[in-house]
Amino acid sequence: MEEDYIKLIFGLKLKQIRTDKNLSLFGLSKLSGLSKSYLNEIENGKKYPKPDKIALLSDKLEVPYDQMVSLRLDKNLAPIGELLQSKILKEIPLELFGIKESNLIDIVANAPTKVTAFISTIIEIAHHYSFSKESFFLAAVRSFQEANNNYFDDLEQQVLNFSKAYQVDLTSSLTSKVLEEILTEEYGYVINDNELSKNEALGNLRSVFVPQTKTLLLATGIDEAQRTFIFAKEIAYNYLDIKDRLHTFPWIKFQRFDQVLNNFYASYFAGALIIPKDNLTSQLESFFEKKIFDEAHFLQMLEAFNASPESFYQRLTNILPKAFNIKNLFFLRFTHKQGTEKFILNKELHLTHHHSPRANETNEHYCRRWVSLKGLKEISKSGNDHEFGVQISNYPSHGTTYLVISSATKDPFKNNQYRSVSIGLLINKQLERKVNFLGDKAIPWREVGVTCERCGIIDCKVRQAPAIILDREAKNKKIENIVEELNFRFQS
Repeated sequence: MEEDYIKLIFGLKLKQIRTDKNLSLFGLSKLSGLSKSYLNEIENGKKYPKPDKIALLSDKLEVPYDQMVSLRLDKNLAPIGELLQSKILKEIPLELFGIKESNLIDIVANAPTKVTAFISTIIEIAHHYSFSKESFFLAAVRSFQEANNNYFDDLEQQVLNFSKAYQVDLTSSLTSKVLEEILTEEYGYVINDNELSKNEALGNLRSVFVPQTKTLLLATGIDEAQRTFIFAKEIAYNYLDIKDRLHTFPWIKFQRFDQVLNNFYASYFAGALIIPKDNLTSQLESFFEKKIFDEAHFLQMLEAFNASPESFYQRLTNILPKAFNIKNLFFLRFTHKQGTEKFILNKELHLTHHHSPRANETNEHYCRRWVSLKGLKEISKSGNDHEFGVQISNYPSHGTTYLVISSATKDPFKNNQYRSVSIGLLINKQLERKVNFLGDKAIPWREVGVTCERCGIIDCKVRQAPAIILDREAKNKKIENIVEELNFRFQS
């Protein structure tokens, strides 16, 4: 364990033993002959006493020496010990969020019982919802993105520096051939297009990087846009000098938070390289100036870059907050298997303080009125390569309305499986100032909920389950009102 953590655990144990014996710091000082300030520093995890001092405290407090120096904590403090020994505070770069690790340690030391109760609650919730360490790391990255409005100027500048150094033309559509030449000539990569297809168990992987030989194994099913993105990510790892990285795409597992964060950095760099900021900003300005929603114009923008719909929609979440001050937005990615009624929300980002729509982990049914789900149902029936949709979604229960744009496509690696990506822009004064076509009557307008179980829309024809959560809340509210009325009546 880290030395700081060992000091903290000893301090927590000493404080607990002292308080259990109804001793003040002053009282322990008188009993042991050690100064009050010295004992205070020990209890706050600032100092670790020498063996003779521990022996003295052990004798005066009548606690075995081995028990005092043991890293085991009793049940009241055990969750703190688990947290410290898990090294999770070391794995997450707290400085990203402006937090010093020493500050957290001070909080733990000053209020161990309350912090223990809080940690126990978090652990219980995590277990209840099967919230893994990986989920926690991914949530931390999302929080980091949201805190920065998902725009990182240093990475944008690095893309410009790279394009200048390697004479990459950002005004034209970037091809995989251009990036492959840089990978092989500059970074000594070997590209292998055949090996992955030999192993059926690796069918879901698009690429595997073998660092010892700098060999990049590619799946045979990837298209030109995916190939370009993979090459751009590999360039990012090398150009940004990232060593602690993931070696598969998509990832299988990761050991440290830095790997998750570095994967995000590399993906951001790749997106910014393939879809340059200035080019996309210019096209969006032209698109937003129109009085009607021009679907053909939007699809033309999407196809202007050698990128998948997901990469394009993700890139919108970088550019809209920075270039247009449109910061209240969300991004969702759903997957759906043909012939089922199950829709899985497996990626989300919210640059907004509003709570809808969000992923639900309790097997509730997502609102079938969402354009994201409508596109998935349409493409699973039509067999088309791409289903596009736009909708104004009003959430009456939350008082919010979004302009939602969505694309559904086939999953090239899974039979009869489809995915949709959507971006939702909160309709407010800022959006009305920047987007001229919001008044277009041709854009479908629908009242929506989050899940059927929480939705109060009475005449919904596509409801999958009764509003049991909403009904329970209404029932509890009614009981609460009756109890208040009875209290008032019998008090007067």
